[in-house]
Amino acid sequence: MNDNGAMSTEPASVPLDAFVSSPGVSGAGEAVTAVAEILRARREQLAQRWADAALFQTVFVDSRDQAVAAAHRLVAALADVAAAGRCTDPAAPGFDRVRPDLARIVAVRAAAGTSAEQVHMEVAELRRPVIALVRDRFGPTGVHAGQGTPGGADEAVVTAAELMGTLRLVLAQTMTNRDAGIIARQRQEMLEIATPVLRLWDGVLAVPVIGTLDSARSQVMMETLLEGIVEQRASVAILDITGVPMVDTVVAQHLMRTAMAVRLMGAACVISGIRPQIAQTIAALGIDLGEVRTQASLADALEWALAHLGASGNR
Repeated sequence: MNDNGAMSTEPASVPLDAFVSSPGVSGAGEAVTAVAEILRARREQLAQRWADAALFQTVFVDSRDQAVAAAHRLVAALADVAAAGRCTDPAAPGFDRVRPDLARIVAVRAAAGTSAEQVHMEVAELRRPVIALVRDRFGPTGVHAGQGTPGGADEAVVTAAELMGTLRLVLAQTMTNRDAGIIARQRQEMLEIATPVLRLWDGVLAVPVIGTLDSARSQVMMETLLEGIVEQRASVAILDITGVPMVDTVVAQHLMRTAMAVRLMGAACVISGIRPQIAQTIAALGIDLGEVRTQASLADALEWALAHLGASGNR
């Protein structure tokens, strides 16, 4: 491959993509040392080239100096990874200090609606000047600084290609972590929306539970309800399970833990929506609801709550 990225017809040339996609192939010895030395010696030149690349220009739009600084950090990190002989290891410590820059790149490009494929293509473009510097340093003889044997250029090119391939993998991991974080936040928001705390009366709160009550949702329900009790200075909390299709031992445990937490906050807890089928299931499973008060419907629970507060149901 020549400096323009086209495949060369010379027998000694090596197809770079074959090595980037093969993590088992690893440059070693003189090639690894040579790549590290080249990156350090040409750090400024390479950083200036990268700062003008689409990946940096589209992210650091306010200041080219910021783009150059970020490129400097990335070149230095790659040099350290190469010097450590871990060109194919995305967990190499050298990558740690540039992960914030990569996270920023991913976030900005995602906000702009750029696809993951486009970002990977832009990262791949960073490889061209690196390979060009490696070939230039070795010269036509293929020997670096008078050391090694002819053909060392190809080994160094392979090592550099592996290193840039690993950078793409690190970026892919950054994108995956970001996506996982977004999914987790969205799931948390959906859980909060799915378990609202409603103010039915002065001092009376209700949580209508609809659907399956698993551990994650139970925890959100408990935290939201307890916060509501404090904010509203509530004395009664109603857990309405009319919309829960089935109550088994696990669901009952979630309800009991929530009821216990409510009592510890100094409020009374009522579970409403106990349909005949659910009552039979609870009895058949031998589930003991303890001192938790139960009511057949939300209306019955509210009536009890008002009586508990000493209020008139006709207010």
